[in-house]
Amino acid sequence: MENEKEKESQNQKKKGIKKTRALKNNLFACGLLCRICPSLVAHKGISRALGYFEWLFYSAFFMRYVINALETGESFRRIMIFIGIVAAVFCSMSLYNSILNGRVYPIAQAVVNKGLYRKLFRKSRNVELECFENSEFYDKYTLAMEKADDRLIQTVDVVFGAAFGAIASICAFVFMYQVDKISVLFILFPVIGNFVFNRKNSHLDYQRNKDMAPYNRRIAYINRVMYLPEYAKEMRLTDVFSLMKEHYREAITGVADVTKKYTKRAMLLHWLYVMFTFTFIFEGLLIYGAYRTLVSQTMSLPQLAVITSMMVSTTWILIGFTESLTELFKNGLFIEYLRTFLEYKEKIPEDTTGDDPGTEIRSIEFRDVSFSYKDEEVLSHLNMEFRGGKTYALVGHNGAGKTTLIKLLLRFYDPTEGTILLNGRDIREFDLKKYRALFATAFQDHRMFSMSVLDNVVMGENISEQEKEAKVVEALKLSGAYDKVMSLPKGLKTTLTHEFDDQGAVLSGGEFQKIVVARAFVKDCPFKIFDEPSSALDPIAEAKLFDNIYESCRENTLVFISHRLSSVQNADWVYLLSDGTVKECGNHKMLMEQNGLYADMYTKQAKNYLAVSEYKTPAANPEGGVLA
Repeated sequence: MENEKEKESQNQKKKGIKKTRALKNNLFACGLLCRICPSLVAHKGISRALGYFEWLFYSAFFMRYVINALETGESFRRIMIFIGIVAAVFCSMSLYNSILNGRVYPIAQAVVNKGLYRKLFRKSRNVELECFENSEFYDKYTLAMEKADDRLIQTVDVVFGAAFGAIASICAFVFMYQVDKISVLFILFPVIGNFVFNRKNSHLDYQRNKDMAPYNRRIAYINRVMYLPEYAKEMRLTDVFSLMKEHYREAITGVADVTKKYTKRAMLLHWLYVMFTFTFIFEGLLIYGAYRTLVSQTMSLPQLAVITSMMVSTTWILIGFTESLTELFKNGLFIEYLRTFLEYKEKIPEDTTGDDPGTEIRSIEFRDVSFSYKDEEVLSHLNMEFRGGKTYALVGHNGAGKTTLIKLLLRFYDPTEGTILLNGRDIREFDLKKYRALFATAFQDHRMFSMSVLDNVVMGENISEQEKEAKVVEALKLSGAYDKVMSLPKGLKTTLTHEFDDQGAVLSGGEFQKIVVARAFVKDCPFKIFDEPSSALDPIAEAKLFDNIYESCRENTLVFISHRLSSVQNADWVYLLSDGTVKECGNHKMLMEQNGLYADMYTKQAKNYLAVSEYKTPAANPEGGVLA
């Protein structure tokens, strides 16, 4: 039953959101922008109101007054005073808009950018890791983040456009009714043009863009591949370019086919929209006015001039109103993503408070822990313990659950069943930031930031400026990256990657990995985790790194994740994971004596190492030939 409801909910999301929800979302956007920059909201409202006022005033009052004044013989002086006052008012309005566009809006844009992205960044920092691994949530997150400040301001502007447009449309209808009751009927033409044919045209555009989306994605992908550096080598060493060209040709053909499919309907709808919105009302009103003025002589020329002017204003007011209304519902979907993200209730908030765990780790125990991800069980009734000051190794094939176990330990996730205990207490009772401060990690899937080497090692840790450089140098020496870093143009101050600095350094995979390992060395904490710390290193560098890790972390609780069993045989205790649970445990000697999975894996790896070591390159003989 729950699955059926979930499917129904997903289907509704695919179709779009309801109009009432869209309207509420737009009001949410207004409230959000009011909290960030209330002055901008006020200026947007005033600007929109003045814009519609200008249309109505000119056609409904200004033109009527001037024509009536001329017809009744009003003095030239009074007419010019009225025109002068109107000109001064309109000049003031124009000056106000110039100030808005030249000064107020650029400053307000920066305020909105700062305030909105502060909220978004705070939220993204606070949501649990699972959100970034959930494709549906992540898609909404990226859509919410993309040009969010511009789109939020645009949404509020559109809300005022729709609100004041509706008021202006009603006023225009009333004014025209006062001048000539029958002329009001001509307003039906632009109403039909905008609300019927323009709406159908919008639906057609949506459907056409939807059908084009797969082809446009293919085109965008190929365009991206053609200039990204990571594809450059393959493009030059293979003939993959011909395949890409063929895919591009197929995508372009697909776009053309979709365009042809909708061309006739689009042309017809656009023609009907133009005819009803402009031609029928203008031509029809002129014919009606000419008949009343010249044939039946029931309308004066001043009345005809006022009605014609009113019709022009009313038409553009209706067009502005309908466009705002259409954008209102379009923006409702963007705000839905933004609102969903900002209102999301975190399962494991990063700002979770609780008891102080202290700085001592006597034991961490996994007690009957199970964990499922997307209804698939990853860990099943797992039991293990890490005692303070000991060295542990987690081994097993890919997918055995080693990395998931570490994520649970760091409380990126909470177990589906069972508990994790720190010094006998459930880790969920502790302040999350203080709990995580107990751990230093060097992950295999590391990332380098476009910052200096120093900052990439320290990673914002609270280390005094006097000690920072010395600690980083020591950490880099232990990881084996020191000589390479000091050979860079600016040493520790060298920026990594070319993202923001053309002179930045791009290191090899092994060198980057050493810097990641240095992050774990530099952090002062009781528990250190190394996830495949030597996967990109040569055997000599690997042996030296493990010696340094064992030596420098003697006082720490140490956990390795490694596929190379030769590097973990000195661990105090080894856990072999398979199918999401502990299959074997013990020290290296005990596990070899068990002659089980661990012994089998170790023996196979050892044979490979022996096969390599037994092959020797013949040495040169000074007297000629080779030495056997």
